[in-house]
Amino acid sequence: MVLEDILADHLTVVFCGINPGLQAAAQGHHFTGRSNRFWRTLHLAGFTPQELRAEDDRTILHYRCGLTAVVDRPTARADQLSLEEFHAAEAHFERKIARHAPRFVAFLGKAAYCALSGQRDVAWGRQAQPFAQATAWVLPNPSGRNLAFSQAQLVEAYRELHAAAIDRLNTLP
Repeated sequence: MVLEDILADHLTVVFCGINPGLQAAAQGHHFTGRSNRFWRTLHLAGFTPQELRAEDDRTILHYRCGLTAVVDRPTARADQLSLEEFHAAEAHFERKIARHAPRFVAFLGKAAYCALSGQRDVAWGRQAQPFAQATAWVLPNPSGRNLAFSQAQLVEAYRELHAAAIDRLNTLP
């Protein structure tokens, strides 16, 4: 069970989950499940004009956004992944991002970015160092299991990335 990436070259933002959930991998769609707040957050933050459904996840490409995961192995919970799995996935993941060359790569949750960057803790938002030539951004994970962030807090964090992406597009030659 591998959840296929939804990517194209030169997207504005690629959203990177930690790894697929079991339900997402089984259904073949990103961010499935009634408790997952990704699609609602994306819409409310301004990335899409309406709330997309997980079943329509491929339409995200129409909005210059893509979807992938750092680790391919599906699990019930992200904390079931080992640090070794992140390190084993690192080279392939970095090549994938470099090959598709998005302007921004948004890590959903700190775990994957910390593992890949070698940092113990990172701040939310824009990171000082790019990842595979893309501006790296760390956003709260929209999983319904992530009770540390309300829907409004998720929207605020994602809206900051949306504003940065729009600013960058407006300044390109």
